[in-house]
Amino acid sequence: MPNISSVSKFLLLAFADKRELQLLHFVLFLGIYLAALLGNGLILTAVTCDHRLHTPMYFFLFNLAFLDLGCISTTLPKAMANALWNTRAISYQGCAAQILFSLFLVGTEFSLLTIMAYDRYVAICKPLHYGSLLGSRACAQMAAAAWGSGFLSAVLHTANTFSLPLCQGNAVDQFFCEIPQILKLSCSDAYLREVGVVVFSVSLPVGLNHNTVLFACSIFIVISYIQVFRVVLRVPSEHGQHKAFSTCLPHLAVVSLFISTVMFAYLKPSSISSPSLDMVVAVLYSVVPPAVNPLIYSMRNQELRDAVRTLLEYTILQHVQL
Repeated sequence: MPNISSVSKFLLLAFADKRELQLLHFVLFLGIYLAALLGNGLILTAVTCDHRLHTPMYFFLFNLAFLDLGCISTTLPKAMANALWNTRAISYQGCAAQILFSLFLVGTEFSLLTIMAYDRYVAICKPLHYGSLLGSRACAQMAAAAWGSGFLSAVLHTANTFSLPLCQGNAVDQFFCEIPQILKLSCSDAYLREVGVVVFSVSLPVGLNHNTVLFACSIFIVISYIQVFRVVLRVPSEHGQHKAFSTCLPHLAVVSLFISTVMFAYLKPSSISSPSLDMVVAVLYSVVPPAVNPLIYSMRNQELRDAVRTLLEYTILQHVQL
């Protein structure tokens, strides 16, 4: 019978053992974090201030930028602080909060990316019905459903995970807390309870299990973009094709990066799992997308680039006048 211990804190996986490398990682991730704050902050401000961007597509992009800020702020600041102060500790409550907010924000982002694919499908394949299918009320309801289902799923899995007895120590093989790593610390028969929650969540209408949501969202996005590309490739005008692709390709790139890394992280076979590989994959899905998403969306979107440029010019002018 394993010893069941009361855990008051967890020890996160360090980026490096040498002090110089820890400081190097701190500087690197600080730069990435500031870039994510700046990029997503500009998108939030531009969509809020520019009336030309008050459309369904940019409303969902506003939500995505907000989610990206939350995702990277949930995990990276604590990891940077640990690297700076040469510690690995995170409190029990802090670990639970990380898992709750990570699941909440990632689950919501899956749903939101699916809604954004639907937005592009309606805009290109059913343009005459766009106003009726994606009015302001419908957009608000879809966004609220995404946030609500993400929160319910996160609460369910977090509560179940932290109700499990732990008897394998308190060392987490990741630079932030996540459910698979906490389950490794639980007693051998404790996994059955998480399996029970998974079965229960699959049976719910909202589909609270993250694997089920991931699969359903992926299938919906693929089908939507097959239809979109079929319509776009039939457009006789090269300018029309370019305009359609300029709104679809950034979203498709974001979806591909986010879903592929998350699927690999949670569905890869345990035989190829290792702390270093798990850390790299976790960085790819929790740190890289929030930092590069603003760049991806602004590269081919002239409206967004113009709005951001106007915002920056206005800000600089205000500072010069002061």
